[in-house]
Amino acid sequence: MIRVAVAGALGRMGLEVSQAVRAAADLQLAGGVDVRAGDGVATDLRRAISQGQPQVLVDFTVADAAYANAMTALELGVRPVIGTTGMSPEQQNDIERRARESRTGAFIAPNFALGAVLMMYFAKIGARYFDSAEVIDLHHDQKIDSPSGTGHKTAQMMAEARGKPFAMNVSEKEPLAGARGAEWQGIRLHSVRLPGFVAHHEVIFGAQGQVLTIRHDSTDRTCFMPGVLIAIREVVKLDKLVVGLDQLLGLT
Repeated sequence: MIRVAVAGALGRMGLEVSQAVRAAADLQLAGGVDVRAGDGVATDLRRAISQGQPQVLVDFTVADAAYANAMTALELGVRPVIGTTGMSPEQQNDIERRARESRTGAFIAPNFALGAVLMMYFAKIGARYFDSAEVIDLHHDQKIDSPSGTGHKTAQMMAEARGKPFAMNVSEKEPLAGARGAEWQGIRLHSVRLPGFVAHHEVIFGAQGQVLTIRHDSTDRTCFMPGVLIAIREVVKLDKLVVGLDQLLGLT
């Protein structure tokens, strides 16, 4: 049995993770931590770890809290699985260094939906054959970061696979600044934030006489749970930080 604690345990994703862990025959829920106290949920991570003795901490909180939680977990020999996006490169580097020095597994993923991981993989392939591309992410109106971690990571993977910047249209006139979105290596990124969405990502490639669209839609948060469970089972085998579910699925 792998003992699992959940950070952000009373949030929407935290509740889904707790339910998925309870339903898994090889996992055991070992408590949680949140800014609010609740049944089996502490407000202090060190106390939650001391009481529950988890092997893995799953974190769906906010960037600064996830960073602090990961550093504490690694200090105490607990392996963090982080689904929180928006951490800075410096924060991720700190987590990587502490995991390496302590030889303790850690895992970060911008998206745990298997379909989203495949979308990113297919986008890497398309990046080798198309000169122009744009990325759109659509989320609920409570989403904190724009672009999403998945949208930004997708653009990074595409640029890396291509090996050089994409060709990018530059408007002659832009009456409203920012109308063409953000930019990464010639890829325009656009973020939609509206009630009703969960998490949706679209990559559009354009070439003479053709358009290729790759899209993934998450219509319910349960779609993230199979990927979370994979990460929990795999992180206990690691002795360093691994980033991206594609690394665990062999999609490299």
